[in-house]
Amino acid sequence: MNQPFSFIHPNAEIADNVVIEPFVTISKDVVIGEGTWIGPHVTIMEGARIGKNCKIFPGAVISAIPQDLKYKGEKSTVSIGDNVTIREYVTVNKGTEAAMKTVIGNNTLLMAYVHIAHDCVIGNNCVLANNANLAGHVEVGDFTVLGGSTNFQQFVKIGRHVIVSGGCLVNKDIPPFVRAARHPTTYAGVNSVGLRRRGYTTEQINQILDVYRTLYIRGFNTSTALKLIEADIPDSPEKDEIVSFIRESVRGVMKGFKSSSED
Repeated sequence: MNQPFSFIHPNAEIADNVVIEPFVTISKDVVIGEGTWIGPHVTIMEGARIGKNCKIFPGAVISAIPQDLKYKGEKSTVSIGDNVTIREYVTVNKGTEAAMKTVIGNNTLLMAYVHIAHDCVIGNNCVLANNANLAGHVEVGDFTVLGGSTNFQQFVKIGRHVIVSGGCLVNKDIPPFVRAARHPTTYAGVNSVGLRRRGYTTEQINQILDVYRTLYIRGFNTSTALKLIEADIPDSPEKDEIVSFIRESVRGVMKGFKSSSED
């Protein structure tokens, strides 16, 4: 486990079969689960909680203090689930007094140069492509893919089973099961391919399409669209999830696409 060129604080809790490569720094109040590999030149700072069978590649910095002037040294954490892969030069900041923790779910892949700021919550089975940047308090649902060089404003919420196209600047919430693209970021259809891969039936996908046709295609404002969705579309867990997400949105959800010919 221990390398002669690494520094491991004696109070760190590290499982016996963790592999730690040279030039790693591990601070106090760190927990690392069994089967995890820590690559060269990784820095793991106070408050990190890392699960089993993770892989952390060279240059990553985990659980650094927030880049937030409101942070006053409170004892907070970064919680990383099992089977998480963190590629080169990823930075994950720990929480502030607002939530006290930053969370990354199981089976998630963070590609090179991803930044996850304080108090973010990333779900299970997510993929964040190269250089995705999340400001503080961003929430990302399970099975969501964030494209490369995407930027997410603070407090934005992204639903489950979403794909966000590379290069997007996101400052509104993105509801579940959709594709988001363009500048500014707008609705680009339902994530039908991803949903089929995860076992959703044609009937379920068609109903999701019906919901989003009413919300984004038929020209209604959001409040009118929600009333029509609730009245006209049969109840289902997917419909309820979408409606609840939109009603609970604080920032408001992204808009539908409007071509220049419609201006």
